[in-house]
Amino acid sequence: MLVALNKPYAVLCQFTDSSKAARPTLAGYGLPQGIYAAGRLDFDSEGLLLLSDDGRRIAQISSPKFKWPKTYVVQVEGTPSAEQIAALKAGPVLNDGPSEATRVQVLAHPPEWLWPRDPPVRERKSVPDHFIEITIREGRNRQVRRMTAAVGLPTLRLIRIAIGPYRLDGLQPGEWRSEAE
Repeated sequence: MLVALNKPYAVLCQFTDSSKAARPTLAGYGLPQGIYAAGRLDFDSEGLLLLSDDGRRIAQISSPKFKWPKTYVVQVEGTPSAEQIAALKAGPVLNDGPSEATRVQVLAHPPEWLWPRDPPVRERKSVPDHFIEITIREGRNRQVRRMTAAVGLPTLRLIRIAIGPYRLDGLQPGEWRSEAE
């Protein structure tokens, strides 16, 4: 079984929270029993999360050696320059080494399908924000956030929209569906 979930903002990407914070977890979304996340999304990130009851399938999706592409819509602070976009495409050097080259596209407007976030992203009247789409094949810890920061475009909001051939395609936050494998 393979399940696609639109993980909401501020939800822990596991079924229990061992901390004393009692943060919301995946257990609150009525998911089928016996499935586990194939990879992770940070607590403060949103979007597509794949879950499965097949350990081999989970490893294939989440292991860096298979290099499944992961696509994100990223709201960044500032106006992306041609140089910043070129640096993202080339793969900036991070504190744990160089990142691989990526596919980057500046979006003219926020995507029409984008839902409002609760709480809303902070807005600064003196600093514009823009949306870009980034595809990576690595998936290191907080990689997209670190990449955009490395080129001077701090991430304000991060939404994963695709993993390999699987896409959000209309799932609203907290909604899930079974996927054909």
